[in-house]
Amino acid sequence: MIQRVVDVTEFEEGTFLGLPESDGAADVSILSVPYELTTSYGQGTCEGPKATIGASAQVELYDPLLPEDLPCGFTIHTAQPWDGEGDSLDAQLSGITDYVSQFSSTFPVILGGEHGMLPAIMTAIGRRVDLNDLTIVQIDAHADLRDELDGDPNSHACAARRSLDLGVGKILQIGIRAFAREEATFADQDSRVDSWLARDVLNPCGGEATWLNWLNRLSEIEGPVWLTLDVDGLDSAYVPSTGTPVPGGLAYWQVVETIETVASAPNAQWIGADVCEIVPDSSNHVTEFTAAMLATKIVASHFARRLEDEA
Repeated sequence: MIQRVVDVTEFEEGTFLGLPESDGAADVSILSVPYELTTSYGQGTCEGPKATIGASAQVELYDPLLPEDLPCGFTIHTAQPWDGEGDSLDAQLSGITDYVSQFSSTFPVILGGEHGMLPAIMTAIGRRVDLNDLTIVQIDAHADLRDELDGDPNSHACAARRSLDLGVGKILQIGIRAFAREEATFADQDSRVDSWLARDVLNPCGGEATWLNWLNRLSEIEGPVWLTLDVDGLDSAYVPSTGTPVPGGLAYWQVVETIETVASAPNAQWIGADVCEIVPDSSNHVTEFTAAMLATKIVASHFARRLEDEA
C-alpha cells in the first residue's frame, strides 16, 4: 500500500496527493506556476499552486476509472515551483516557457497562477508539437479573447487571443458567461473559436441537447489537445475565492465529464493540462480543494487512457 505524506505544515509544502517521490522517469509532472502580474480584480492567485498541493493530501486516491488506487503503477513527480524570476512581464513569461519546457517528456499538469500564463505554456508546447494542429479545450467564465485590457495585450483577459496569435489551430470554450462585445464579435467571425455559452448549456429548455453537442464535439477531436481549466468556469459556489467569481457557471460533475471525455477521445492525443486562477481561502479551503479534486481527476483520466492504450 502507498503511504501518503499527509502531515504537511500548514499545507505550505508537500507533494501532490501526499504521495512519496519515486526514482525514475515521471509519467505525470505536477508543476506550480505562482504567476500573478495582470490580475484585474481579486488577488492571491500566486498562492494557488501551493494551497492546491496542500489540499490534495486530503483527496482520496480511489478513482472508478482505475483498477488500483493512484498512482496505479505510474509515477507522479511534484516539481519544484517556477522561480518567479524576471524583472519584466516579458521576462517572467519567458521564464515560464523555459520552466514548462523542462518537463516536455512527461504529461504536465500545471497549477496556477493567473490565466495570463497560458500563452507562455503554449510557446513551450510549440517546441513539441505544431500548434496549428493543437486544440485547446477551455473551461472558463471568460472568453479571454480581448486584444488588450487596460492597454496590456498580455493580460489574463487576452490569454486565448494571444494563444491563437502563436498559431493554435482551434479553441473549444465552455462555461463562457462574462465577455465583452469585442470578444463576442471575434468568436463569431473567427472559425478557430467555438464557444458553448453557460446560459445555453444550463438552460432548462434545450440545455441537455447543447451539453450533448459539447460532449460529441470533444469526442471528435483529432491530434494534440491541451485542457486549460480556469476554475471560475465552475459556478462560484464551488470556487468562492477565485479572482473573478461569476455566478451561473458549470457544475462540478460537468467539468468532470468534460475531463473524462477529452481523455477518452479516440483520435486525440492529450498532451497536458493547466488548472488556474486558484485563490486559496484559509477560512474554508473550498476553492483549493475543488482545484485539487479536478487536478486529481485529470491525472486519473490520463492514466486510464494510458492503460486502455497499452492493453
